[in-house]
Amino acid sequence: MSNQNTTPIEDAEKAEGQPAEGIDTPETVDGSTSESSAESAESTAFMQQALAATQKKADEYFQGWQRERADFSNYKKRAERDLLTMRFNAKIDTLKTLLPVLDDFERAMASLPEDLRDHSWLEGVRGIQRKLIKTLEDEGVQAVDPTGEAFDPNLHEAIGHESSSEIESGHITTTLQKGYVCGDRVLRPALVRVAE
Repeated sequence: MSNQNTTPIEDAEKAEGQPAEGIDTPETVDGSTSESSAESAESTAFMQQALAATQKKADEYFQGWQRERADFSNYKKRAERDLLTMRFNAKIDTLKTLLPVLDDFERAMASLPEDLRDHSWLEGVRGIQRKLIKTLEDEGVQAVDPTGEAFDPNLHEAIGHESSSEIESGHITTTLQKGYVCGDRVLRPALVRVAE
């Protein structure tokens, strides 16, 4: 017998543990439970697709940003290197223009008349020459006077050959004009004669 506080349907469900056959429950009559779970599944799938697409786009943007950042860093390094190269080349060009002045000083001092060698103003001129040489040395310029050394086409320019019993063949007998280097850069090759 059923309890007076319960309905016959509830009594049948309690007895069987299931809804009574042939009796519709309110949830299944209008189908709202199955429809809402289908909508929820569709909504979840749509949100997951949207999230995946957004994540993919974010990854593309991040990788693009990283590439641009690396490109800019490389550009900056290249620009700094180019600037240093331009400065060094400008320095080399300036130093090259001073070499003929130094040559003129050396020729003038080598061909001084005997009566002028003790003149007092000559010491001032020699002081200017020493100052020019020191300035070049401070900039890393070194003279190349290769007499007696083996001929090196990277440092020397041969303008003739001569026979010599004192100097081995292929070695320099005379330096006609000094050469100059700055670091590993040849400013001017030495003009030389080479033993046959």
